[in-house]
Amino acid sequence: MTERYLGTPAMPAPDGRMTGPVPAHLPDRLAICLWDFSWYTRAGAGEPFADVDRAMRETAERGFNAVRICAAPLLVAGGLGLDGLAADLEIDGLGAAPTGGRYGQRTRWYDASGGYRLDVRARLFELLAAARRHGVVVVLASWEYQQSPAFAADPRWFEAIDAVPLERRYDALADAFGRLLDDVRAAGLIEVVAFTELHNEVDFSILPPVEQGGVAAMERLRARHPDQLVTVSYGKPPHLAMHRLSPELGVAQSHVYSYGVLDALQQRIDIRAEGTEGFPNADLRALLRPDAPTVAEYGRPADWKLRATVVTDQMVYGYDWIDPVAWDAWLDAHVDRYREVMLREIESRVVAVAEWARWRGIPAVIGEGWVGYTPRDGGFEEGHVGLAMAEHGIRTAVAHGVWGVVPCSNAAPHHPMWATHGDWMRRMNALATEEGTR
Repeated sequence: MTERYLGTPAMPAPDGRMTGPVPAHLPDRLAICLWDFSWYTRAGAGEPFADVDRAMRETAERGFNAVRICAAPLLVAGGLGLDGLAADLEIDGLGAAPTGGRYGQRTRWYDASGGYRLDVRARLFELLAAARRHGVVVVLASWEYQQSPAFAADPRWFEAIDAVPLERRYDALADAFGRLLDDVRAAGLIEVVAFTELHNEVDFSILPPVEQGGVAAMERLRARHPDQLVTVSYGKPPHLAMHRLSPELGVAQSHVYSYGVLDALQQRIDIRAEGTEGFPNADLRALLRPDAPTVAEYGRPADWKLRATVVTDQMVYGYDWIDPVAWDAWLDAHVDRYREVMLREIESRVVAVAEWARWRGIPAVIGEGWVGYTPRDGGFEEGHVGLAMAEHGIRTAVAHGVWGVVPCSNAAPHHPMWATHGDWMRRMNALATEEGTR
């Protein structure tokens, strides 16, 4: 028997050391819980964030040492004349539906009932203080040009930020975060901040490309707070052309969703589009609950709320009235065709982000992932297939020196799996934080 020469591997063995340095006072590894904007949109009596200290304690008990939030900087520190609104913001969700209930009532993230008022700025500092008490650090971001203002009863927040010219929006975010970080520092809470994102998913938000103002804005914020890591995040990192990313990113914060079978279903039922003639089609109608109203009967959220968010009226109707059992059954029946490709996609994207970060000498973070956006009561991602994909992503991230990672985007107080998957979260967070070194 002779040995055959089959070539030299193009990639070396995974390097578990950190892709780039982080400030010494921050954790070696971050297990991130995605609180997003829900810490103020789901804060009514009896809701998951009514008591922010309790929510932080429960988060720490599940092994998380970081939370990632929309800090609403344009609202609380934007200099846009919104101070009074920030101190007394009425939360409304997407509004009441004419057939009863609320728009978004069975979606993830949009199932906010509202009906209460909140001092968002005061609650933000309460959150930071609670994080310090429980040994948790906080990633400050903004979802304001993606959806946050849609949950307010008053359109003034959206109208004020929408009036900012497109080319000035990164500057507005940098100035707002600069003032907010000034105040966080003055309150003695600056060491609680893990890093600051000018905005969440800049590629999926009402913002220009980062090269058109975002790079300069990051530089200005970093000059104002030189001890802070400053970046933006990407909803879909350009994993096939990572050289296009700006070298000014202080953290390679990217989201890795592998839709696969989920995308096949979404395209089949045309649920994420808008203005489709004949919606809902026959495939979607076959998956709806028996009590689903017609589209005409259900109506749609107020126009300004839809303009303030990236979700569509078809998504709201579809996710509100889908039968989650039928939804999950379709995914389970078809996933075998997509499983290996989804696993490979997760791995390849994580590796691409990590290796780019190592080349740039900055920390890498996977701040969201792994399958995608599903109805609130759907259990596919919480089932054995979704959990296996999540663990594969986490193990890949750790093996390649990623600083921070989520167990999955649904592992947070405002999602059903918070009550059912505590042990799994603890295991995944231990995996994310106990392996590897700086």
